[in-house]
Amino acid sequence: MRKLKSLGDARIKPKSNKKKIIIISVISVALLLIFVGLFYFLLSMNDSGPKKKDKVKIDDASTIEKKDLTVYDVNSNKRPIAIMIDNNVGNNAHVGLQDAYLTYEIIVEGGLTRIMAIFKDVNTSVIGPVRSSRHYFLDYALESDAIYAHYGWSTFAQNDIRTLGVNNINGLYDNGYYRNYNIAAPHNVFTSIEDLYNVASSKGYSTTSNNYNLLNYTTDDIAFNDTSDLLTANNITMTYSYSEVRSYTYDATNRYYLRYMNNSPHTDRDSGLQYHYKNIIIMKVNNHTLDSYGRQDLDTVGTGEGYYITNGYAIPITWNKASRRDKTHYYYKSGNELVVADGNTMIQVVPLNSNIVFS
Repeated sequence: MRKLKSLGDARIKPKSNKKKIIIISVISVALLLIFVGLFYFLLSMNDSGPKKKDKVKIDDASTIEKKDLTVYDVNSNKRPIAIMIDNNVGNNAHVGLQDAYLTYEIIVEGGLTRIMAIFKDVNTSVIGPVRSSRHYFLDYALESDAIYAHYGWSTFAQNDIRTLGVNNINGLYDNGYYRNYNIAAPHNVFTSIEDLYNVASSKGYSTTSNNYNLLNYTTDDIAFNDTSDLLTANNITMTYSYSEVRSYTYDATNRYYLRYMNNSPHTDRDSGLQYHYKNIIIMKVNNHTLDSYGRQDLDTVGTGEGYYITNGYAIPITWNKASRRDKTHYYYKSGNELVVADGNTMIQVVPLNSNIVFS
């Protein structure tokens, strides 16, 4: 019995050693794999090169920027509405214009001006007073693919609306407008966004658009890289004629420009608040008289000079428009396309001889 037991012990020992060797080998391989994995992880952490990672960050930032825009809803394809606004009224007679994301002021007959306010993704209930069309305003409505709302028209505008096939809502023939008889005609016509969209739908106009965007917006703070032409613009004055002067004062607290007409604050009739704009674009455009009544024509197609103004500064720019339907493109002197701050924009289309003063 003792001999058998001894023989059994001799057989067991080699088996036990083999098991230990296997366990040690497995542990060694596992440790080696962990070491190799840790090595490559540390190496990748020190690698500054992966372009794909940078690209993802840029894409993410771009997406966030679009979602954060306040000027309008970038996820909405609602078609804009451009409304002709009477400006032969007092400085506190307008209503609803603060809701427009893009506004134009242009000279008309008699040295006066008229306004075109463009609305998107708002439901403003009272807008006006609405006035008749002038043909060169069509060029700026078309470039934003806007439904064009007006009450009456000049002969030139009537012909061009038909020739160009502009989707228009004319208060002389269409619903969507009403008169406030407490105000003297013809300065007493008003409308609402809801009414105009309802009329547009009844006329078979598309109320959606994928071609409305005109300006390049950013939610980042505007930083002017080229400071050689940069002008301080806390106060801005420009002339349309001897009787029509427009000016702005920068409100540094709210970071927008307060608007004045002929040195008086331009205020909303209903809210009493002074109209204000985040961006101002000044376009110098040649104008000339067409008829004995004094109606004007503008050289909207071509190239010209101007200024972009925001955050207390102005910088010279150029503009280019290839045709009446094409979009106006704005450029820095460097040749790069203009980028504007997130917010509403006033485009002052002024005569070439306008006296523009910055201080």
